[in-house]
Amino acid sequence: MFRRFGRPAIAVLLATGAAAPALTQQAPTPAPQASPSPQAVPTPAPVQIAPVPVAPTLPTITAAQGEQLRRLIVQGRIAQGLRYATRDAEQLPADDAGLVRAALDYARAIHIGRLEASDFQSDWALRPGAWDPLPGFAGAVAADRLAQWFANLTPPYEGYENLRRGLADYRRLEAAGGWTMLAKGPDLAIGASGPRVAALRARLAVEDSNVVATGDTFDAALKEAVVRAQRRYGLNPTGVVSTGTLDRLNVPVGERIRQIMANMERWRWMPKVMPVDRIQVNIAAAQVAVFEGDRPVMSMRGVTGKPGGGETPMLVSNIHSVVLNPPWNVPAGIAARELFPKGPAYLAANGFKVIGTGANRRLQQAPSHSALGKYKFDFPNPFAVYLHDTPSKGTFSRFDRLASHGCIRLERPGDLARLLLDGSAEWTPEAIDAALAKGETVRADLPSDVAVYLLYWTAYASSGGGMNFRNDPYGWDKTLAGKIESRSATQALAAG
Repeated sequence: MFRRFGRPAIAVLLATGAAAPALTQQAPTPAPQASPSPQAVPTPAPVQIAPVPVAPTLPTITAAQGEQLRRLIVQGRIAQGLRYATRDAEQLPADDAGLVRAALDYARAIHIGRLEASDFQSDWALRPGAWDPLPGFAGAVAADRLAQWFANLTPPYEGYENLRRGLADYRRLEAAGGWTMLAKGPDLAIGASGPRVAALRARLAVEDSNVVATGDTFDAALKEAVVRAQRRYGLNPTGVVSTGTLDRLNVPVGERIRQIMANMERWRWMPKVMPVDRIQVNIAAAQVAVFEGDRPVMSMRGVTGKPGGGETPMLVSNIHSVVLNPPWNVPAGIAARELFPKGPAYLAANGFKVIGTGANRRLQQAPSHSALGKYKFDFPNPFAVYLHDTPSKGTFSRFDRLASHGCIRLERPGDLARLLLDGSAEWTPEAIDAALAKGETVRADLPSDVAVYLLYWTAYASSGGGMNFRNDPYGWDKTLAGKIESRSATQALAAG
């Protein structure tokens, strides 16, 4: 039964404080000058004086606490993925006040992330709430519990901790020399031999301790190692090393480190407490999971937004209803680019109705032909995206499933609808089937709202602890890693 869903908190957005009221100072009226006919001298308008910011009072630290802070920050900047290069983590102010400011900046970075509001793209709508570290830091100084306080600031999720361990592992791989790029050539499979196979063995062994690193023959054991690697990279596990597998193996270790750093940053944007009943979509992997009681109870493949204009945004919201037999109100851009040019005959044959005239005309596709299939899952968001069914099931068999205009197509929408409506007195399974059979559009309200998270995870650990990587289809990892390092450098200059 799926009746434990409570009403979860709405997405936490970056809060902005209200501006302090300006102080008003009345300017003195100048003395009138002698003139043949006295005239009234106008009073100048009041001058708006901006308030002078009051610097917060920083706690006084002892010499021992200063040394402890230096160790915590230097080690933590690397361990928590705030700095790429070790040498960059060692730059700290020499004075106590500067060190305290650096400590507050570090605390904020590991708790809600490194970025400022201006660093976020519009489609990165998953954002942390505002947080002031000073009160907690002052309390930790007074109680002499700095290490414990910092330790409790990182995201309280296993996914984050797995990435932290993975980051340490890949830093060690980089320090040991990383791996050598594999030469291009014909596909490699069982029976192949020679220098390229020997290089493949050596490359796989760097990340997989079960691989025998020596030898130049492609045998059954090596095929299984290739399959494991392909699964880690989200590829079709054929056991054949073709161009796609070669490209993933040739991603430098430094890029993998930055990829882990970017995903750790996104974990810091998450609410510090998530509802135990929720739906999570991994945009990059096009996977959907349903959690009940913080335990996965359903998973399925999805189809998410294609790069280059159809990106699925990151966000948190609440599903409030399921539309059965939904029509498709075609977004204006899709109608203009892809549908109107096909002509009236195509539109009529595919169930499209033109609503309005001239520049205001729009398209609606009837439920009997709808690209949304039989189910549409609605949740409020500024991007007009939703989860939905599709009559085109072929895409789900692909390993690359970034093909939508931003919405998320579901492999098993009927199962999800019944799960979310479980507990509704009105929308029993029989009532759902009857409504679908009529073909009329109806909205089924959920017994209680269900949290939905659209997330972008390209690096995560499997249940066995090994790192998994996905492509960065939107380029968000590279963009975010650059912003982290840039913001870290800016904060280092400000603290110094």
